[in-house]
Amino acid sequence: MAEWFESYERLRFSRSSPGVVEIILDTGPVNAVDATTHDELAQVWRDVDADSDARVALIRGEGRVFSAGGDLDLIERLGDDFETRVRVWHEARELVYNMIDCSKPIVSAVHGAAVGAGLACALLADISIVARDVRLIDGHTRLGVAAGDHAAIVWPLLCGMAKAKYYLLLCEEISGDEAERIGLVSKAVDADVLLDEARSVAQRLADGSPTAIRWTKLALNNWLRAMGPTFDASISLEILGFGGPDVKEGVAAIRERRPPRFGE
Repeated sequence: MAEWFESYERLRFSRSSPGVVEIILDTGPVNAVDATTHDELAQVWRDVDADSDARVALIRGEGRVFSAGGDLDLIERLGDDFETRVRVWHEARELVYNMIDCSKPIVSAVHGAAVGAGLACALLADISIVARDVRLIDGHTRLGVAAGDHAAIVWPLLCGMAKAKYYLLLCEEISGDEAERIGLVSKAVDADVLLDEARSVAQRLADGSPTAIRWTKLALNNWLRAMGPTFDASISLEILGFGGPDVKEGVAAIRERRPPRFGE
């Protein structure tokens, strides 16, 4: 196993087949993203890019969900501490740009639910494969902050501005079948064949011409790079929101399992 794997505390790794490195979210029952996991999700793509044995990365979740998003302790620290906001702002930018700039193709296998930083990894993958019954949720506005993570850079391109605004402004849940229908993901399959399908796609990529595949990704991702200023604005506005009053109500609503009551 490559030496760089050993430096990670939260993410697990395996080489499931020649040329394919699997990145496994396995942080607990719902794979919540704490401060350490957030940092590792930002940096892992650079290590994959530098790994001469890896031709493809496949990211997946262990357990019943892909990832339930940021844990509430981290979200509360974002509201209370300026230094935490600056650090997470930097990491969130790195996560998006490092995935875009990683020369190796990335495949995501998404089951259960994907929220927050987990959803960013799922949808920024070059090929996203989801279970038909998956629940994709960008919950930023329900939390009381702007949808900054990744949404502005990729959602309008994938599914169009009308659908992007509908789902991002309302925090509507999207099933795998619907996500495939509107073009938000590459493919939806039955849950029991999800991992096999994702591994098959990853192996086909690994067996292909490295230069042809990587250079095609490089060229296509210029569409995303062109949206860089829009993304930078969105992530800055999200982080700004963590210092405001609405996020406190958003966190309280999640803890109390009720709808948020903003402006009361």
